[in-house]
Amino acid sequence: MNIQSTSGTTEAYIALGANLGDREATLLEAISLLQEQPDIIVLRTSNMYETDPVGYVDQPNFVNMAVALSTTLSPADLLAVMLETELRLGRERKIRWGPRTVDLDLLWVQGQVIDTPLLTLPHPRMLERAFVLVPLADIVPEEDSSGLYETVHHALDLIDGKDGVRFWKTCSWQSV
Repeated sequence: MNIQSTSGTTEAYIALGANLGDREATLLEAISLLQEQPDIIVLRTSNMYETDPVGYVDQPNFVNMAVALSTTLSPADLLAVMLETELRLGRERKIRWGPRTVDLDLLWVQGQVIDTPLLTLPHPRMLERAFVLVPLADIVPEEDSSGLYETVHHALDLIDGKDGVRFWKTCSWQSV
């Protein structure tokens, strides 16, 4: 994979979810694989939440969480790393919104707005999904100057479906 670094470091937020196999172990492995990348530093991890499936509902519950990271990768290159991580962890795309070993969604990269066939930032549905907003609210700092903190908390106040997002456990991942 040919990855190009950008000149500066940016902060990015990723949503993670899994509902097949050992959900917790898979999410922790995904975070470790991201951290192993030379251009990525995992800064913060949210709690883990067990969530009801959305869209295609005939499947097991998910465990969802979010991570904040610092990276010198462009958003497109970060997305490529995330897709490779999914493949390494056995992700198969058979049913839209269906069961999966792992799902990584790039939510936000330091206020960048991108709309290409491969990537839209901010994530177009992140403010509509309680299973994204609840973990994201755990890790966006209150002193955030980009407005993301206010946006996330305002959306969380208005959104339905929070009862389908239940605290499951504190994330046990620790950066080496």
